[in-house]
Amino acid sequence: MAESLDAADLDLVAALQRAPRAGVRLLADVLDMAASTVSRRLTRLVEARLLKVIGQLNWSVQPAHPQHLWISAQPGAAGQVAREVAALPETQFAAITSGRSDVYCILQPADRAANADLITERVGGIPGVAASHTEIALRSYASAATWQLDRLTHEQETRLRAENPAVRQDVRAELGEDERRVARALQEDGRASAADIARRLDLSQSTAYRIAQSLLERGIVIPRVEIEPAVLGYPLEAVISLTTELRAITGIAAELGRHPTARFVSTVAGTASMIYHGAFRDEDDLAGLLTGDLAALEGIKSVEVAVVLRVLTRYWLPREGVRLA
Repeated sequence: MAESLDAADLDLVAALQRAPRAGVRLLADVLDMAASTVSRRLTRLVEARLLKVIGQLNWSVQPAHPQHLWISAQPGAAGQVAREVAALPETQFAAITSGRSDVYCILQPADRAANADLITERVGGIPGVAASHTEIALRSYASAATWQLDRLTHEQETRLRAENPAVRQDVRAELGEDERRVARALQEDGRASAADIARRLDLSQSTAYRIAQSLLERGIVIPRVEIEPAVLGYPLEAVISLTTELRAITGIAAELGRHPTARFVSTVAGTASMIYHGAFRDEDDLAGLLTGDLAALEGIKSVEVAVVLRVLTRYWLPREGVRLA
């Protein structure tokens, strides 16, 4: 199929972004389509490797917070460095970028003790790496799970959001072995049913349902739609490092987290105060953020922009252009 989507496809993606686990019948009813049409379109998007629903794990259940790593490569080596970084099992995101650094990646260390070896030895030892610097993620204000197309009516959004579990705020509880297994299953397939999980993990269906619902209600697993922004009409991505006054960090991060272009916003510990990853329709759209929205915020001291040239991996899913590998 063509890599561009028609209006009905875009409506379906927008609906899934609001309710990633919604059944075909509900999606069809909300979008005023036949259930067979919704099923056919969804199957086509998945089989074309353009779309997949996954589960995003809450940072609180990870052994360490993500590390944002900026790498400068030796001349001509950026592509190879990016490919080797993307191949690491800890690499959540990897891209070739313009700007002061050639490669930008997000790493999820196995634990705090492994962090130094991961950054200084395993990444630092990759042939072609000339220099790097790291920012440690502190608190998230937006993620790809909150970046959504603005195509639905208020009534449609309300009906879809009612399908999602009400999230409680007790996500810091320790997970048992079965909970971790179910979380991993949902991470790989955010639309997996209790029956699917039970068969895969050799659990009873009632146990699989109870654990899955608990993980979803506690916000430990957050279902989200994986699809390249370019397919949705947002071919330009930029990663913006902002340095702000200390008193302004929380307010600015919260404000940027609500911006419609925000795919990721996190405060960090490092040379910057926060990192903003946005998706834009074109350069004029990016200029509007920089000279309009950011310029209007008090407390910003400096801004550094890196344009994403090519994404190799996004949330552990390798990319081949706009397709999921």
